[in-house]
Order: sequence, then C-alpha cells, then structure tokens
Amino acid sequence: MLDKIAALQDEIRKLTAENAAQAEELRIKYLSKKGLVSVLFDEFKQVAPPKKKAVGMALNQLKNEAQSSIQALKEQFENSETKSTQVDLSAPGSSFALGSRHPLSLVRNQIVDIFARLGFTVAEGPEIEDDWHVFSALNFPPEHPARDMQDTFFINKDPDVLLRTHTSSVQVRVMEQQQPPIRAIFPGRVFRNEAISARAHCIFHQVEGLYVAEDVSFADLKQTLLYFAREFFGENTDIRLRPSYFPFTEPSAEMDVSCSICGGEGCNVCKHTGWLEIMGCGMVDPNVLDACGIDSNKYSGFAFGMGIERIAMLKYQVKDIRLFFENDVRFLEQFTAAE
Repeated sequence: MLDKIAALQDEIRKLTAENAAQAEELRIKYLSKKGLVSVLFDEFKQVAPPKKKAVGMALNQLKNEAQSSIQALKEQFENSETKSTQVDLSAPGSSFALGSRHPLSLVRNQIVDIFARLGFTVAEGPEIEDDWHVFSALNFPPEHPARDMQDTFFINKDPDVLLRTHTSSVQVRVMEQQQPPIRAIFPGRVFRNEAISARAHCIFHQVEGLYVAEDVSFADLKQTLLYFAREFFGENTDIRLRPSYFPFTEPSAEMDVSCSICGGEGCNVCKHTGWLEIMGCGMVDPNVLDACGIDSNKYSGFAFGMGIERIAMLKYQVKDIRLFFENDVRFLEQFTAAE
C-alpha cells in the first residue's frame, strides 16, 4: 500500500498542464470521487490495524500534495486569463447596438401629440375594473352581449371584477371626478376574450377621446377628427362618417379615411373601396352624463375611440397583428428610422 502511495506521489509531483481545461482534467483524474487518490482511500479500509497509522499519514500527505499541485496549476491559468482580459483604456470604444421604440409606442405618441395641440390632456386608469365603470355607467343594458363571457375576461368568475374591454372606463372615472369643461384622451391596454388571428388579438391598445362642455355639437366632433386625420395621414386626407350604434353615444358613427396608398382610387389595402375604417365616434349619450353626475341639460359632448394596432397596421402596411406582440428583433428593427 505504501509503495502505491509513493508511486502516485511521484507522479503527482511531475504534473503539468498547458491550459485551464487540462488542469481541470487532472483534478478529476486524481481528486474526484472516483479519482486515483480516492481509490487508495477506499483500499485503506482493508489495511491491517498495525499499519493503519503509517498508511493513513501517507495518504493524507498524498491528498494534500495533490490538492496543492493541481490548485497551483489552475491559479496559474486564471492569473494569465485575467491579465489577457484587462481593459486597454487607450483602445477605441466598442459600438453597441441601440434599440428603438416599439411601433405601437411610436403611433401612440404621435396620436397623443396631435390631440395635445388641440388642448386634450392624457388620463389613465386601472386595467382591472368593475362592472359599473366598464358597462353600467356607459349605458350597457344588463342583457347586452358584450357582458357575456365570450367577450370579457372576468376575474375569479366574479361578474363585478373584470379586465377592461375598452378605455371608456377611464372616461367614466374622469367625468365622476371632474366637472366640465373636460377635454382628454385615454390611451391604454384593453382585453377581450377573442381568438388570436392575423386580424384580432385578445390584448390590444386603444386611444379614446372625450370632450364635454356647453354647446358641443356633432360639427365639433367632425372638425376635430378631420384635423387628426390630416395631421396623421397627410393633408390631402378626406374622412367620411357612416351611421353606426354604440350604447354610450347617440348619434353614433364609424369614421373612414381616404386610402393614402391609392389616393382613393381603390387597391388591395382598402379592398378597392378607396376608404379605410379607423374608429368609432359619436355624441355622448345623455344617460352617460347623468350617470356620471354631469347635468345633461346643460352640457353635451362627443367621444371617439380607435385601436392603436389598427392605425399602426395602416400606417406601416403590417398585415398580421401578431407581429406587434412577438418581439421579433428583425421586425422591430425596421422601425428604428421612424422615431
């Protein structure tokens, strides 16, 4: 046994390595659980009692020498790697790739800037809402289909706690807390229980607007939206308003803008109609004003709302809404120059 220890000791004293990887291989060979030193410790159990003291001392000395030798080799390479990675302060700096704003952020900021020039302030509210702010205060009758599970995400199956389906809930909060005149826009994220496809998503973003004051008319709404359309899509843009229905506005309308791709002549983007639908709008229903504590006999107002994804898809000719949520750098890099 002592001869084996001596032979292994001579072998360890001659160890060399050319790199850190080889030093690690030596550690595994000699000091791991199945290494040569560990094997000798296993054999020590069979040594006769009279010889145990001498063999044990030799084994401990062997283990200590092996650990010291291999650790010295590892430190040698660690020190050399540290020296090679020291920073040369005189060397030219390395360039770093810079990110860019998300296309939805670009469009949101542009919309906010346009309405800010008209005196609209920005207001935000919670994404987890109650039935009153999302539906009841906005003149949704109890049997309205938008209250069904197929459209709304309810929290813990509680019909009074849900993820907001539109940012109109923030309009209600503002009208409850502030008396006219009110002129504000409400950007934010909304949620609807819909199947995800190239044209729809269960999460999307809206910008809604509200103006309440004395003697507000539909003409004020039309001129406000015409100003926005020409600022955003170009000065030659035309708009048209088509009759529609929303529980919280009366009268209500859908707004189209002339296709900027074909100039209204008709193309694949506008489905050969020359028009692109971008938002819903209308005069605030008196019931909504009364529910929020505003005298509908004295004040009137208009409201509008648009999907940011819809506007971004039209602006940048994106055909799949899912691209906005996938964080594919190849897609996002295309908008660096748009900032």
